[in-house]
Amino acid sequence: MTTEDAATATAPVPGETTLRRPELLPVWQTLHGRLSSGRPITRVRLGPLGETQREALADLLGLARLPDARPSVALTRLEEAVTELSGCTVREVVAALVGPLGDRAGERRRQEDERAGLWTWLAGHDTVRAQPALADWAASCRASGLVGGSVERTRTLLTDALTVIAEFPGQAEPVPVFAARVLNGHTHALDDGAPLSTLVLRALAILYDTAPPQSAAERRALWSRAGVADDELSSTVLLGGLRPVGDGLLARVARLCTEAGQAASLTLAHVRSPGELTLPATPAPLVVHVVENPSILALALRRFGSNCPPLVCTFGWPNSAAIQLLRLLAHQGAVLRYHGDFDGEGIRIAAYVLEKTGAHPWRMTAADYRSAVVCNTHGPQPGRITGAPWDPELAEAMAEHDIAVVEELVADVLLEDLAAAARQEHPSGCAVRDAHLTLQATEEALRGAVDRC
Repeated sequence: MTTEDAATATAPVPGETTLRRPELLPVWQTLHGRLSSGRPITRVRLGPLGETQREALADLLGLARLPDARPSVALTRLEEAVTELSGCTVREVVAALVGPLGDRAGERRRQEDERAGLWTWLAGHDTVRAQPALADWAASCRASGLVGGSVERTRTLLTDALTVIAEFPGQAEPVPVFAARVLNGHTHALDDGAPLSTLVLRALAILYDTAPPQSAAERRALWSRAGVADDELSSTVLLGGLRPVGDGLLARVARLCTEAGQAASLTLAHVRSPGELTLPATPAPLVVHVVENPSILALALRRFGSNCPPLVCTFGWPNSAAIQLLRLLAHQGAVLRYHGDFDGEGIRIAAYVLEKTGAHPWRMTAADYRSAVVCNTHGPQPGRITGAPWDPELAEAMAEHDIAVVEELVADVLLEDLAAAARQEHPSGCAVRDAHLTLQATEEALRGAVDRC
Protein backbone atom coordinates (compact mmCIF):
# COMPACT_ATOMS: atom_id res chain seq x y z
CA MET A 1 0.00 0.00 0.00
CA THR A 2 1.48 3.37 -1.03
CA THR A 3 1.42 6.51 1.12
CA GLU A 4 -0.96 8.00 -1.41
CA ASP A 5 -3.35 5.04 -1.10
CA ALA A 6 -3.21 5.21 2.71
CA ALA A 7 -4.06 8.90 2.74
CA THR A 8 -6.88 8.37 0.27
CA ALA A 9 -8.32 5.54 2.35
CA THR A 10 -9.05 7.94 5.22
CA ALA A 11 -9.68 11.31 3.51
CA PRO A 12 -13.26 12.19 2.48
CA VAL A 13 -13.89 11.91 -1.23
CA PRO A 14 -15.63 14.80 -3.07
CA GLY A 15 -18.92 13.68 -4.57
CA GLU A 16 -18.89 10.94 -1.95
CA THR A 17 -22.68 10.72 -1.77
CA THR A 18 -22.96 9.83 -5.43
CA LEU A 19 -19.96 7.50 -5.42
CA ARG A 20 -21.19 5.76 -2.28
CA ARG A 21 -24.54 4.79 -3.75
CA PRO A 22 -25.06 1.15 -2.72
CA GLU A 23 -25.94 0.29 -6.32
CA LEU A 24 -22.37 1.19 -7.40
CA LEU A 25 -20.63 -0.97 -4.78
CA PRO A 26 -20.36 -4.02 -7.14
CA VAL A 27 -18.64 -1.74 -9.66
CA TRP A 28 -16.02 -0.60 -7.13
CA GLN A 29 -15.49 -4.13 -5.85
CA THR A 30 -14.91 -5.48 -9.33
CA LEU A 31 -12.50 -2.63 -10.07
CA HIS A 32 -10.70 -3.29 -6.78
CA GLY A 33 -10.08 -6.89 -7.77
CA ARG A 34 -8.86 -6.00 -11.25
CA LEU A 35 -6.64 -3.10 -10.12
CA SER A 36 -5.14 -5.27 -7.35
CA SER A 37 -3.98 -7.82 -9.90
CA GLY A 38 -0.87 -5.73 -10.53
CA ARG A 39 -1.32 -6.07 -14.27
CA PRO A 40 -2.21 -3.23 -16.67
CA ILE A 41 -5.90 -3.08 -17.58
CA THR A 42 -7.76 -1.05 -20.21
CA ARG A 43 -11.30 -2.41 -19.82
CA VAL A 44 -13.25 -4.04 -17.06
CA ARG A 45 -16.15 -6.47 -17.36
CA LEU A 46 -18.86 -5.69 -14.80
CA GLY A 47 -21.91 -7.60 -13.64
CA PRO A 48 -24.17 -9.24 -13.77
CA LEU A 49 -25.89 -5.99 -12.75
CA GLY A 50 -29.50 -5.55 -11.71
CA GLU A 51 -31.71 -2.83 -13.13
CA THR A 52 -31.06 -0.33 -10.31
CA GLN A 53 -27.33 -0.98 -10.60
CA ARG A 54 -27.44 -0.43 -14.36
CA GLU A 55 -29.31 2.84 -13.76
CA ALA A 56 -26.65 3.98 -11.26
CA LEU A 57 -23.87 3.13 -13.72
CA ALA A 58 -25.69 4.98 -16.53
CA ASP A 59 -25.99 8.05 -14.28
CA LEU A 60 -22.26 7.82 -13.39
CA LEU A 61 -21.15 7.55 -16.99
CA GLY A 62 -23.80 9.94 -18.40
CA LEU A 63 -25.26 7.29 -20.72
CA ALA A 64 -28.43 7.98 -22.72
CA ARG A 65 -29.70 4.43 -22.15
CA LEU A 66 -29.13 1.58 -19.71
CA PRO A 67 -26.02 -0.54 -20.28
CA ASP A 68 -26.16 -4.32 -20.66
CA ALA A 69 -26.36 -6.57 -17.58
CA ARG A 70 -22.65 -7.50 -18.13
CA PRO A 71 -21.16 -4.38 -19.69
CA SER A 72 -17.50 -4.00 -20.68
CA VAL A 73 -16.43 -0.47 -19.72
CA ALA A 74 -13.25 1.28 -20.81
CA LEU A 75 -11.13 2.34 -17.85
CA THR A 76 -10.58 5.74 -19.51
CA ARG A 77 -14.33 6.31 -19.55
CA LEU A 78 -14.56 5.53 -15.83
CA GLU A 79 -11.57 7.79 -15.13
CA GLU A 80 -13.26 10.69 -16.91
CA ALA A 81 -16.51 10.24 -15.00
CA VAL A 82 -14.90 9.79 -11.58
CA THR A 83 -12.44 12.67 -12.06
CA GLU A 84 -15.21 15.00 -13.20
CA LEU A 85 -17.31 14.09 -10.18
CA SER A 86 -14.68 13.94 -7.45
CA GLY A 87 -11.39 15.27 -8.80
CA CYS A 88 -9.78 11.93 -7.86
CA THR A 89 -8.54 9.00 -9.91
CA VAL A 90 -10.34 5.69 -10.09
CA ARG A 91 -7.53 4.08 -8.01
CA GLU A 92 -7.94 6.71 -5.29
CA VAL A 93 -11.71 6.34 -5.17
CA VAL A 94 -11.61 2.54 -5.13
CA ALA A 95 -8.97 2.56 -2.35
CA ALA A 96 -11.12 4.95 -0.30
CA LEU A 97 -14.41 3.09 -0.82
CA VAL A 98 -13.26 -0.55 -0.73
CA GLY A 99 -9.80 -0.65 0.78
CA PRO A 100 -6.08 -0.47 -0.07
CA LEU A 101 -5.18 -1.89 -3.45
CA GLY A 102 -2.94 -4.89 -3.68
CA ASP A 103 -0.40 -6.07 -6.25
CA ARG A 104 -0.93 -9.78 -6.75
CA ALA A 105 1.36 -9.98 -9.77
CA GLY A 106 4.12 -8.22 -7.87
CA GLU A 107 3.60 -10.50 -4.89
CA ARG A 108 3.79 -13.55 -7.12
CA ARG A 109 7.01 -12.26 -8.66
CA ARG A 110 8.44 -11.61 -5.22
CA GLN A 111 7.53 -15.12 -4.06
CA GLU A 112 8.96 -16.65 -7.24
CA ASP A 113 12.19 -14.69 -6.73
CA GLU A 114 12.36 -15.88 -3.12
CA ARG A 115 11.87 -19.51 -4.16
CA ALA A 116 14.43 -19.23 -6.96
CA GLY A 117 16.87 -17.62 -4.56
CA LEU A 118 16.37 -20.43 -2.05
CA TRP A 119 17.14 -23.21 -4.54
CA THR A 120 20.08 -21.28 -5.99
CA TRP A 121 21.46 -20.87 -2.46
CA LEU A 122 21.06 -24.60 -1.79
CA ALA A 123 22.68 -25.71 -5.05
CA GLY A 124 25.61 -23.35 -4.49
CA HIS A 125 26.14 -24.12 -0.80
CA ASP A 126 29.74 -25.02 0.07
CA THR A 127 28.74 -28.43 1.43
CA VAL A 128 26.85 -29.33 -1.74
CA ARG A 129 29.58 -28.02 -4.04
CA ALA A 130 32.27 -29.93 -2.12
CA GLN A 131 30.35 -33.20 -2.50
CA PRO A 132 28.67 -33.06 -5.92
CA ALA A 133 26.65 -36.20 -5.18
CA LEU A 134 24.57 -33.97 -2.93
CA ALA A 135 23.41 -32.04 -6.00
CA ASP A 136 20.90 -34.87 -6.52
CA TRP A 137 19.73 -34.36 -2.93
CA ALA A 138 19.34 -30.62 -3.54
CA ALA A 139 17.29 -31.39 -6.65
CA SER A 140 15.06 -33.76 -4.68
CA CYS A 141 14.51 -31.06 -2.05
CA ARG A 142 13.44 -28.64 -4.76
CA ALA A 143 11.10 -31.24 -6.27
CA SER A 144 9.50 -31.75 -2.85
CA GLY A 145 8.62 -28.07 -2.68
CA LEU A 146 8.44 -25.66 0.23
CA VAL A 147 7.77 -26.73 3.79
CA GLY A 148 4.32 -25.43 4.61
CA GLY A 149 4.55 -23.16 1.57
CA SER A 150 7.13 -21.03 3.40
CA VAL A 151 10.53 -20.10 2.02
CA GLU A 152 11.71 -19.07 5.48
CA ARG A 153 10.73 -22.37 7.11
CA THR A 154 12.29 -24.33 4.26
CA ARG A 155 15.57 -22.41 4.47
CA THR A 156 15.72 -22.97 8.23
CA LEU A 157 15.21 -26.73 7.82
CA LEU A 158 17.76 -26.97 5.00
CA THR A 159 20.28 -24.94 6.99
CA ASP A 160 19.96 -27.38 9.88
CA ALA A 161 20.31 -30.33 7.48
CA LEU A 162 23.47 -28.86 5.94
CA THR A 163 24.87 -28.23 9.42
CA VAL A 164 24.33 -31.88 10.31
CA ILE A 165 25.78 -33.16 7.02
CA ALA A 166 28.88 -31.01 7.48
CA GLU A 167 29.51 -32.70 10.85
CA PHE A 168 29.68 -36.23 9.40
CA PRO A 169 31.20 -38.54 10.30
CA GLY A 170 30.02 -38.31 13.87
CA GLN A 171 32.02 -39.14 16.95
CA ALA A 172 30.45 -42.50 17.79
CA GLU A 173 27.79 -40.93 19.94
CA PRO A 174 24.04 -41.63 20.24
CA VAL A 175 21.80 -39.74 17.84
CA PRO A 176 20.27 -37.48 20.55
CA VAL A 177 23.74 -36.58 21.85
CA PHE A 178 24.95 -35.85 18.32
CA ALA A 179 21.84 -33.71 17.68
CA ALA A 180 22.32 -31.75 20.89
CA ARG A 181 25.98 -31.07 20.10
CA VAL A 182 25.43 -30.03 16.48
CA LEU A 183 22.06 -28.27 16.77
CA ASN A 184 22.46 -26.11 19.85
CA GLY A 185 20.93 -28.48 22.35
CA HIS A 186 17.97 -29.66 20.23
CA THR A 187 18.14 -33.24 21.46
CA HIS A 188 15.10 -34.54 19.58
CA ALA A 189 15.67 -32.77 16.26
CA LEU A 190 16.92 -36.01 14.64
CA ASP A 191 14.40 -38.36 16.24
CA ASP A 192 12.98 -41.05 13.99
CA GLY A 193 10.31 -39.54 11.75
CA ALA A 194 11.25 -35.91 12.41
CA PRO A 195 11.38 -33.80 9.21
CA LEU A 196 15.07 -32.99 9.72
CA SER A 197 15.94 -36.65 10.32
CA THR A 198 14.13 -37.67 7.12
CA LEU A 199 15.92 -34.96 5.14
CA VAL A 200 19.38 -35.93 6.44
CA LEU A 201 18.84 -39.66 5.90
CA ARG A 202 17.75 -38.94 2.33
CA ALA A 203 21.05 -37.09 1.80
CA LEU A 204 23.03 -40.01 3.23
CA ALA A 205 21.21 -42.50 1.01
CA ILE A 206 22.04 -40.42 -2.07
CA LEU A 207 25.64 -39.95 -0.94
CA TYR A 208 26.16 -43.68 -0.35
CA ASP A 209 24.09 -44.59 -3.43
CA THR A 210 21.69 -46.77 -1.46
CA ALA A 211 17.92 -46.98 -1.37
CA PRO A 212 16.21 -44.66 1.13
CA PRO A 213 15.80 -46.50 4.46
CA GLN A 214 12.35 -47.96 5.01
CA SER A 215 12.68 -49.62 8.41
CA ALA A 216 14.04 -48.59 11.79
CA ALA A 217 16.90 -51.07 11.35
CA GLU A 218 17.86 -49.56 7.99
CA ARG A 219 17.78 -46.06 9.45
CA ARG A 220 20.02 -47.13 12.36
CA ALA A 221 22.44 -48.74 9.90
CA LEU A 222 22.64 -45.52 7.87
CA TRP A 223 23.27 -43.42 10.99
CA SER A 224 25.99 -45.85 12.04
CA ARG A 225 27.62 -45.68 8.62
CA ALA A 226 27.81 -41.92 9.04
CA GLY A 227 29.57 -42.32 12.37
CA VAL A 228 26.53 -41.69 14.56
CA ALA A 229 25.23 -44.32 17.00
CA ASP A 230 28.54 -46.12 16.45
CA ASP A 231 31.04 -47.19 19.10
CA GLU A 232 34.71 -46.47 19.79
CA LEU A 233 35.93 -50.03 19.17
CA SER A 234 34.24 -51.14 15.95
CA SER A 235 35.27 -47.93 14.17
CA THR A 236 38.86 -48.63 13.03
CA VAL A 237 41.47 -47.34 10.59
CA LEU A 238 44.68 -48.88 9.23
CA LEU A 239 47.97 -46.99 9.52
CA GLY A 240 51.41 -47.97 8.29
CA GLY A 241 54.85 -46.42 8.05
CA LEU A 242 54.40 -43.65 10.61
CA ARG A 243 56.95 -43.07 13.37
CA PRO A 244 55.44 -40.41 15.64
CA VAL A 245 57.42 -38.92 18.51
CA GLY A 246 55.99 -39.16 22.00
CA ASP A 247 55.00 -41.65 24.69
CA GLY A 248 51.27 -41.57 23.96
CA LEU A 249 49.55 -44.86 23.22
CA LEU A 250 48.90 -44.04 19.56
CA ALA A 251 52.53 -42.99 18.99
CA ARG A 252 53.93 -46.12 20.64
CA VAL A 253 51.58 -48.47 18.75
CA ALA A 254 52.34 -46.79 15.44
CA ARG A 255 56.11 -46.93 16.01
CA LEU A 256 56.11 -50.58 17.06
CA CYS A 257 54.06 -51.64 14.05
CA THR A 258 56.18 -49.56 11.65
CA GLU A 259 59.44 -51.04 13.00
CA ALA A 260 57.96 -54.50 12.51
CA GLY A 261 56.89 -53.65 8.96
CA GLN A 262 53.25 -54.13 9.91
CA ALA A 263 50.09 -52.03 9.81
CA ALA A 264 48.50 -50.71 12.98
CA SER A 265 44.76 -51.14 13.36
CA LEU A 266 43.71 -48.13 15.39
CA THR A 267 40.32 -47.77 16.98
CA LEU A 268 38.41 -44.55 17.40
CA ALA A 269 39.32 -44.73 21.09
CA HIS A 270 43.04 -44.63 20.15
CA VAL A 271 42.52 -41.66 17.86
CA ARG A 272 40.21 -39.81 20.21
CA SER A 273 42.71 -40.03 23.11
CA PRO A 274 46.10 -40.32 21.41
CA GLY A 275 48.17 -38.98 24.28
CA GLU A 276 51.52 -37.40 23.56
CA LEU A 277 52.11 -37.45 19.81
CA THR A 278 54.27 -35.37 17.48
CA LEU A 279 55.12 -36.07 13.87
CA PRO A 280 58.78 -36.70 13.08
CA ALA A 281 60.79 -33.65 12.08
CA THR A 282 61.41 -33.44 8.32
CA PRO A 283 62.89 -30.70 6.09
CA ALA A 284 59.57 -30.36 4.30
CA PRO A 285 56.07 -31.03 5.67
CA LEU A 286 55.52 -34.76 6.15
CA VAL A 287 53.41 -36.27 3.37
CA VAL A 288 50.92 -38.92 4.43
CA HIS A 289 49.43 -40.88 1.54
CA VAL A 290 45.89 -42.16 1.91
CA VAL A 291 44.33 -45.05 -0.02
CA GLU A 292 40.84 -46.51 -0.21
CA ASN A 293 41.71 -50.23 -0.30
CA PRO A 294 43.73 -52.30 2.21
CA SER A 295 45.36 -54.31 -0.59
CA ILE A 296 47.40 -51.21 -1.52
CA LEU A 297 48.63 -50.89 2.05
CA ALA A 298 49.48 -54.62 2.08
CA LEU A 299 51.49 -54.29 -1.16
CA ALA A 300 53.34 -51.27 0.21
CA LEU A 301 54.27 -53.04 3.43
CA ARG A 302 55.39 -56.10 1.49
CA ARG A 303 57.64 -53.96 -0.71
CA PHE A 304 59.00 -51.44 1.78
CA GLY A 305 58.69 -53.21 5.13
CA SER A 306 59.87 -51.01 7.98
CA ASN A 307 60.84 -48.32 5.45
CA CYS A 308 57.25 -47.88 4.25
CA PRO A 309 56.33 -44.19 3.98
CA PRO A 310 53.37 -43.01 6.07
CA LEU A 311 50.22 -44.58 4.62
CA VAL A 312 46.60 -44.61 5.86
CA CYS A 313 43.83 -46.85 4.52
CA THR A 314 40.20 -45.76 4.86
CA PHE A 315 38.86 -49.21 3.90
CA GLY A 316 36.18 -47.80 1.58
CA TRP A 317 33.96 -45.07 3.02
CA PRO A 318 35.96 -43.48 5.86
CA ASN A 319 34.45 -43.91 9.28
CA SER A 320 34.90 -41.74 12.36
CA ALA A 321 38.29 -43.24 13.22
CA ALA A 322 39.67 -42.62 9.72
CA ILE A 323 38.48 -39.02 9.46
CA GLN A 324 39.63 -38.12 12.96
CA LEU A 325 43.06 -39.70 12.40
CA LEU A 326 43.52 -37.75 9.17
CA ARG A 327 42.41 -34.54 10.85
CA LEU A 328 44.83 -35.23 13.69
CA LEU A 329 47.72 -35.72 11.26
CA ALA A 330 46.75 -32.61 9.28
CA HIS A 331 46.57 -30.61 12.52
CA GLN A 332 50.12 -31.77 13.27
CA GLY A 333 51.24 -30.32 9.94
CA ALA A 334 51.09 -33.35 7.64
CA VAL A 335 50.13 -32.97 3.98
CA LEU A 336 47.48 -35.55 3.06
CA ARG A 337 47.33 -37.01 -0.46
CA TYR A 338 44.38 -39.26 -1.31
CA HIS A 339 43.83 -41.93 -3.96
CA GLY A 340 40.83 -44.20 -4.49
CA ASP A 341 38.97 -46.25 -7.07
CA PHE A 342 38.04 -44.72 -10.41
CA ASP A 343 34.35 -45.56 -10.17
CA GLY A 344 31.25 -43.66 -9.14
CA GLU A 345 31.50 -44.51 -5.47
CA GLY A 346 35.26 -44.00 -5.44
CA ILE A 347 34.84 -40.43 -6.70
CA ARG A 348 32.20 -39.74 -4.05
CA ILE A 349 34.50 -41.14 -1.36
CA ALA A 350 37.36 -38.99 -2.64
CA ALA A 351 35.21 -35.85 -2.56
CA TYR A 352 34.12 -36.75 0.97
CA VAL A 353 37.69 -37.25 2.22
CA LEU A 354 38.96 -34.07 0.58
CA GLU A 355 36.10 -32.01 1.99
CA LYS A 356 36.32 -33.45 5.52
CA THR A 357 40.11 -33.48 5.96
CA GLY A 358 41.63 -30.96 3.55
CA ALA A 359 43.48 -33.75 1.71
CA HIS A 360 44.77 -33.26 -1.83
CA PRO A 361 44.00 -35.63 -4.73
CA TRP A 362 46.78 -38.08 -5.58
CA ARG A 363 46.80 -39.30 -9.19
CA MET A 364 43.05 -38.74 -9.39
CA THR A 365 42.80 -36.52 -12.49
CA ALA A 366 41.13 -37.17 -15.82
CA ALA A 367 44.61 -37.69 -17.33
CA ASP A 368 45.39 -40.33 -14.69
CA TYR A 369 42.11 -42.08 -15.42
CA ARG A 370 42.67 -42.09 -19.18
CA SER A 371 46.17 -43.54 -18.70
CA ALA A 372 44.74 -46.28 -16.51
CA VAL A 373 41.94 -47.12 -18.96
CA VAL A 374 44.47 -47.69 -21.76
CA CYS A 375 45.83 -50.65 -19.81
CA ASN A 376 42.45 -51.83 -18.51
CA THR A 377 39.94 -51.67 -21.33
CA HIS A 378 37.53 -54.37 -20.14
CA GLY A 379 36.59 -53.29 -16.64
CA PRO A 380 33.10 -53.13 -15.16
CA GLN A 381 30.89 -50.08 -15.53
CA PRO A 382 31.59 -47.29 -13.02
CA GLY A 383 28.01 -46.97 -11.75
CA ARG A 384 26.43 -43.61 -10.92
CA ILE A 385 28.96 -40.93 -11.79
CA THR A 386 29.00 -37.64 -9.93
CA GLY A 387 31.30 -34.67 -10.32
CA ALA A 388 34.85 -34.42 -9.01
CA PRO A 389 35.35 -30.92 -7.57
CA TRP A 390 39.13 -31.10 -8.05
CA ASP A 391 38.88 -31.93 -11.78
CA PRO A 392 35.61 -31.33 -13.66
CA GLU A 393 36.93 -33.31 -16.66
CA LEU A 394 37.20 -36.53 -14.63
CA ALA A 395 33.46 -37.26 -14.59
CA GLU A 396 33.28 -36.52 -18.32
CA ALA A 397 36.15 -38.92 -19.05
CA MET A 398 34.58 -41.69 -16.96
CA ALA A 399 31.22 -41.20 -18.66
CA GLU A 400 32.93 -41.30 -22.05
CA HIS A 401 34.79 -44.59 -21.44
CA ASP A 402 32.17 -46.11 -19.09
CA ILE A 403 34.83 -48.28 -17.45
CA ALA A 404 35.74 -48.50 -13.77
CA VAL A 405 39.41 -48.81 -12.80
CA VAL A 406 39.83 -50.06 -9.25
CA GLU A 407 42.80 -48.96 -7.20
CA GLU A 408 44.58 -52.32 -7.36
CA LEU A 409 44.94 -51.99 -11.16
CA VAL A 410 47.13 -48.92 -10.78
CA ALA A 411 49.06 -50.24 -7.78
CA ASP A 412 52.36 -50.18 -9.67
CA VAL A 413 52.05 -46.43 -10.30
CA LEU A 414 51.11 -45.75 -6.69
CA LEU A 415 53.98 -47.89 -5.39
CA GLU A 416 56.46 -45.97 -7.52
CA ASP A 417 55.24 -42.73 -5.93
CA LEU A 418 55.60 -44.33 -2.50
CA ALA A 419 59.08 -45.58 -3.43
CA ALA A 420 60.11 -42.02 -4.24
CA ALA A 421 58.71 -40.87 -0.89
CA ALA A 422 60.49 -43.71 0.90
CA ARG A 423 63.82 -42.82 -0.73
CA GLN A 424 63.48 -39.28 0.56
CA GLU A 425 62.71 -40.49 4.07
CA HIS A 426 65.14 -43.46 4.21
CA PRO A 427 67.66 -42.98 1.36
CA SER A 428 70.20 -45.64 2.39
CA GLY A 429 67.76 -48.30 3.51
CA CYS A 430 65.62 -47.94 0.42
CA ALA A 431 68.60 -48.10 -1.92
CA VAL A 432 69.61 -51.49 -0.47
CA ARG A 433 66.03 -52.73 -0.49
CA ASP A 434 65.40 -51.59 -4.08
CA ALA A 435 68.65 -53.30 -5.18
CA HIS A 436 67.51 -56.50 -3.49
CA LEU A 437 64.09 -56.30 -5.13
CA THR A 438 65.72 -55.67 -8.53
CA LEU A 439 68.04 -58.67 -8.07
CA GLN A 440 65.12 -60.84 -6.96
CA ALA A 441 63.08 -59.79 -10.00
CA THR A 442 66.05 -60.55 -12.29
CA GLU A 443 66.50 -64.02 -10.78
CA GLU A 444 62.79 -64.77 -11.22
CA ALA A 445 62.93 -63.62 -14.84
CA LEU A 446 65.97 -65.85 -15.53
CA ARG A 447 64.28 -68.86 -13.92
CA GLY A 448 61.21 -68.21 -16.08
CA ALA A 449 63.34 -68.06 -19.20
CA VAL A 450 65.09 -71.36 -18.34
CA ASP A 451 61.73 -73.02 -17.70
CA ARG A 452 60.40 -71.88 -21.07
CA CYS A 453 63.48 -73.25 -22.82
